[in-house]
Amino acid sequence: MKILVGSKNPVKIDSVREAFANYFDRLEVAGIEVDSGVSAQPVGDETYIGAKNRAMNLKSLNEKENLSADFFVGIEGGITKQFGKWFAFGCMCIADKEGNAGFGNSPQFELPGSVSEKLLEGKELGDVMDEIMNQQNTKQKQGAIGFFTNGVMNRKELYIEGLKVAMIPFLHKEMFFKK
Repeated sequence: MKILVGSKNPVKIDSVREAFANYFDRLEVAGIEVDSGVSAQPVGDETYIGAKNRAMNLKSLNEKENLSADFFVGIEGGITKQFGKWFAFGCMCIADKEGNAGFGNSPQFELPGSVSEKLLEGKELGDVMDEIMNQQNTKQKQGAIGFFTNGVMNRKELYIEGLKVAMIPFLHKEMFFKK
């Protein structure tokens, strides 16, 4: 089974490989950079739109270039306001060759005001975390979740759970995809 991921970020590719291995054998997972069509730091529903755009852009690319993929995965990190607080989360959209789509979310985690303020100004969470941690490219490593959990959870682990639940419609097609 061939799966395309709408990013070249190794964390996203590895999380897709690991999540799909729960359901399928003999996986080929490849990352291809595609446009999300949303801002660099999505807010609220924009996160879902970005994830879906990535998955559908991969589906179109698959058809155009005859890549023979079975599934297309878009992962978009965003923020959302709930209960008067800002939370970070990952949104996952999985699409198949027929254009069916399933969505899932990672666990959400609360952000401190100093971070959410910078994100609402248009900065990306990865860039803000690079500044805080005095490191580079943390989004391809442990990510913000690694910092805020003191290393108990990393970005790959965060995404795997959202990908598992995004598979639900494909595991029960008769309930989700009516002909």
